[in-house]
Amino acid sequence: MGTATSSMAAKLAFYPPNPPTYNVSADEVTGKLHLSIRGHRPRRAVDVEVMKLPTNKGNEIVAMFVKNPSASLTLLYSHGNAADLGLMYDYSGYGQSSGKPSEQDTYADIQAAYKCLKDKYGMKEEDIILYGQSLGSGPALELATHLPQLRALVLHSPILSGLRVMYPVTTSCWFDIYKNIDKIPLVNRPVLVIHGTDDEIVDFSHGKQLWKLCKDKYEPLWVEKGKHCDLETFPQYLTHLQKFVSAVEKIPPQLRDANNLPDGSPIVIHRGDKRSGVKERSRRRVSADHWDGKRRQKDKSSEEQRRQSTGGRASVERRDSNVKIPSRKSVDSSRNSLDRFGEMVRSVGLCNVDCLK
Repeated sequence: MGTATSSMAAKLAFYPPNPPTYNVSADEVTGKLHLSIRGHRPRRAVDVEVMKLPTNKGNEIVAMFVKNPSASLTLLYSHGNAADLGLMYDYSGYGQSSGKPSEQDTYADIQAAYKCLKDKYGMKEEDIILYGQSLGSGPALELATHLPQLRALVLHSPILSGLRVMYPVTTSCWFDIYKNIDKIPLVNRPVLVIHGTDDEIVDFSHGKQLWKLCKDKYEPLWVEKGKHCDLETFPQYLTHLQKFVSAVEKIPPQLRDANNLPDGSPIVIHRGDKRSGVKERSRRRVSADHWDGKRRQKDKSSEEQRRQSTGGRASVERRDSNVKIPSRKSVDSSRNSLDRFGEMVRSVGLCNVDCLK
């Protein structure tokens, strides 16, 4: 079953650029790696380190470390689909990284990048912000569920799941991938969700539903007229990201659990009133139950019995509203979207960006 899932997922989700948009070469004297964008002259940036990292799946991925000694936080960035490195870390089978892309390989890839940040650069878990764009929301969110001291998570044009991008399904199928809808309730750190209202690849409803399921909601950024690959060109994008980074940076260690935040804290957490809070917790439990097939079957049986006893009708499925089936031709547009992202991240004040397009 695992092999079938991986095969179906690869056909569904992964579009590595062919040919790759960059090359990696080694200095003949020092052996130091350098990255050059295809069609451009190589540049030797003193504040950028290029490396190849082994993963626990046996692949070797290309990564880039952007140094900023004045910053206190580090951004680990996971790029979207139909794109490759450009900056930061690349997925297996993308760009100059070895292997073939799969869901599990992307999890191994981000784990390798995270391990590098900790082991080579001495970064602490609580000083790292994970940033996942589009397909990259999958590995970023997966890693976030394993890092209880993570400073924060940013989801940029995120997906509810791989299958939900293509079809308006309402339940988690066994062959689906990147089931973010089931994982987001497990993250206890501040989450910023960014999505364009006119997204032509991943419907706006994906970002809205993920935000509703977050435990620790920061004020979201819904970019009016924003599409899938142009959100960083809107002025409010950088402004809102700066506010978020500044807010999570100022939270003292003893208050980094959002449940302990006092009134007036710099981080904006949306909890709602007591009644809505109960409903929200109920939705989280329902979402988490999809991880357990037996529990789901039991709930379905109980609901059927209740329906027979009352004669009423009940809906036992979540509804994904307005999930569009995107045109596959539009996937290519993401190849042109994020070369400008690196400079923006540095202007936000983050250091040591370890991954991107």
